[in-house]
Amino acid sequence: MTLDHLVREPAGEPAGALILNHGRGTDERDLYDLIDVLDPERRLVGITPAAPLTNIPPGGRHWYVVPRVGYPDSETFHASYRLLSEFLDETLAARGLSWDRALLGGFSMGAVMSYAVGLGEGRPSPAGILAMSGFIPTVEGWSADLDGRRVLPVMIHHGTQDPIIEVGFGRAANETLTRGGLDVTYYETDAGHWVPPELLDEFARFVSRVVTGE
Repeated sequence: MTLDHLVREPAGEPAGALILNHGRGTDERDLYDLIDVLDPERRLVGITPAAPLTNIPPGGRHWYVVPRVGYPDSETFHASYRLLSEFLDETLAARGLSWDRALLGGFSMGAVMSYAVGLGEGRPSPAGILAMSGFIPTVEGWSADLDGRRVLPVMIHHGTQDPIIEVGFGRAANETLTRGGLDVTYYETDAGHWVPPELLDEFARFVSRVVTGE
């Protein structure tokens, strides 16, 4: 089983994996260059999967239909959730990597999918989650297993000026995960719906810490 994707190979034997899921209307190339920023020493294999839906306005690729922000369409969400989960399980296994050596990251809709795969009931726990400008989904048939992920490292960023996914979603994720016992680092900046350059060094340190232990 596969999804369209790009791979950034490590410099040597990989210490783990960095998976970045793109946002709405873009594709697997959107966050590809961010892999080198977050892992400049190339210790990790970098993977950017492409969302499977391509026939939704305004174009580009989508992980699910959006009837309302925060509440993905159940049918398209579950189809993508299954495809992404199976693709990543098989890709990591083929590399000889376990999920406890893989960090899931994503922006916007990609952050939603990272939460879904990383927190979903019955799913293996990753090494950590980097969620940028997203939300924990509310969708029938999916639930988060927080009890099985106590002290899981999570870094969240949300912009207070975000006009697409308002900052309350980031605050709610922080509150939910902190209350569930996860190890959450939460940042708010005055950014809109984008990745703030001033936090890239913090993101890189987070990636290094949770995947390589440094």
